[in-house]
Amino acid sequence: MTKAIQDFYSDDVSHCYGCGRLNEHGLQLKTYWDGERSISRYTPRPYHTAIPGYVYGGLLASLIDCHATGTAAAALYDLEGRSYDSEPPLRCLTASLQIEYLRPTPIGVELEIQGRIASVEGNRVSVACSILAGQIETVRGTVVAVGVPPSYLAKLAARAGQ
Repeated sequence: MTKAIQDFYSDDVSHCYGCGRLNEHGLQLKTYWDGERSISRYTPRPYHTAIPGYVYGGLLASLIDCHATGTAAAALYDLEGRSYDSEPPLRCLTASLQIEYLRPTPIGVELEIQGRIASVEGNRVSVACSILAGQIETVRGTVVAVGVPPSYLAKLAARAGQ
């Protein structure tokens, strides 16, 4: 995949703090899917500190959260045999997020977030993720993401515009 799944999101749903390309203060995470696994890369900034030299755990959870929902959306498109820019749009929201911190994650290292589909049941997609700092796995997570009907997305976007 040469474009990230988030690059296909319409403007009205591109404001997420974690992955929204239109959120100038956000992380703007990009998720690339090859049909079997997904990859994102992010380098934490010095202000993402928990204790000196290490990344704040909430940031790490956010990276897994947005990476997994992007992965789930890409997988649902593939399962339906659709291109990522086809209508109606497929977007996913987090139903559950479980994080396991394996060891402290250092600041100043590019992080690689990896994901793979663990299961799909209807519109519920379970995504297993890992964060690696260099070659060392520091965080593991599982996200259950739910495909959101386009009519609900439109309602959310309209409500946000009020």
